[in-house]
Amino acid sequence: METLSPMMLGFLGSLAAGSLTAVGAVPVLFGSKPSRATRDLLLGFAAGIMLAASFFSLIIPALDAAEEDFASGYAPAAIVCIAILLGMGAVALMNEKLPHEHFGSGREGPDSASLRRVWLFIIAITIHNFPEGLAVGVGFGSGGLADGLPLALGIGLQNAPEGLAVAVSLLGEGYSRRRAWAIAALTGLAEPAGGLLGAGVVSISEPLLPWGLAFAAGAMLYVISHEIIPETHRSGHQRRATLGLAIGLVIMLFLDVSLG
Repeated sequence: METLSPMMLGFLGSLAAGSLTAVGAVPVLFGSKPSRATRDLLLGFAAGIMLAASFFSLIIPALDAAEEDFASGYAPAAIVCIAILLGMGAVALMNEKLPHEHFGSGREGPDSASLRRVWLFIIAITIHNFPEGLAVGVGFGSGGLADGLPLALGIGLQNAPEGLAVAVSLLGEGYSRRRAWAIAALTGLAEPAGGLLGAGVVSISEPLLPWGLAFAAGAMLYVISHEIIPETHRSGHQRRATLGLAIGLVIMLFLDVSLG
């Protein structure tokens, strides 16, 4: 694996992480449909992993990389803060400009009357998954296996409950089991695209490394705040969701320290 280029590592790592979306959705093929409380617990777990990955695997390394170029002082912090805001702004812009739909909050973005509802939902999940792939790609592009593997494992773990949530939602909309699973599986394919882009950018230009790491963190933080946490609190299961978040956060912290 060490002989592979950073771009190939980023692509393969994000592809593996994205494929766990399909694995997580497998129970719907056998008629298994977890309760809403269980799904909120699992989505909280996903949010915890993403939150820990944003700080321990992306923001802290971004600060370290910026300090190597600018020593100490305000410059490293300023670079990372600006890049985080740019990452959050980029995902917010996609939310505004791309027509999409969330099962809970309905349609968002520009008028989309000509698009079928399932495609609106796929676009929404793609907006969600692309930053995750970007983060994995940046991790592999910046430090190879040592930095990329914990991110790929963490993002992969949180993709499983997301895949299940997508498939269950589609079942509720009247889709067959096989079609619900297939659509959930396809939504994970946005991650290798993001992984390839992230690994390519930071491996081509070293000065872009802190920007890329913090940008990916900002993109994920926006998804956590705007999408996942509100969804887990929508049905009154805040305690379970918060428990899941705590478990996911400490698992990701353990993975980052032990494997990084």
